[in-house]
Amino acid sequence: MRILLKFVIDCDADAAWRAVHSPRAVAELYGPLLDLAPLEPRGLPTSWAPGDDVPVQLALGGIVPMGRQLIHVSDRVAQEPNGPVRIFRDSGIPLTGPLASLDVWDHQMAVSPAPGDPSQTLWRDRLVIGGPTAPALWPVLWTMWQWRAARIKALAPTWAFEPASAGD
Repeated sequence: MRILLKFVIDCDADAAWRAVHSPRAVAELYGPLLDLAPLEPRGLPTSWAPGDDVPVQLALGGIVPMGRQLIHVSDRVAQEPNGPVRIFRDSGIPLTGPLASLDVWDHQMAVSPAPGDPSQTLWRDRLVIGGPTAPALWPVLWTMWQWRAARIKALAPTWAFEPASAGD
């Protein structure tokens, strides 16, 4: 089963690419609904890197445990007619909690300059899930992905190194 999102955000593709690699930015996408906390004493990395396997704990409102998840990171670049598309992939798997009943978890986020406006980013988000409980979990995850989209759109302008000033 799939959840697909496609929208334009108000930051350049380089800033969006940095954000998808930032555990802090990813955690902000789910806040305050879900809290993302490291399971290892060393904490979360400053930036996700290809090959990383990072176990995290998810908690509803930072209080109610929702399960543990292994985040496995890989990157690739695809060439499209409008130019390169950078793709971040989390092919980890839920380890405990309600999502652990899934046997497929493939989350990809693709960023590229928005057609006609390189100061903006075309964001594409795809989650593929599978397993016996996927049909029951799909509506919950679809709702969560709509929340993510709203949060991405709201937070994207803050991802730039130097946000535009009021006088610009």
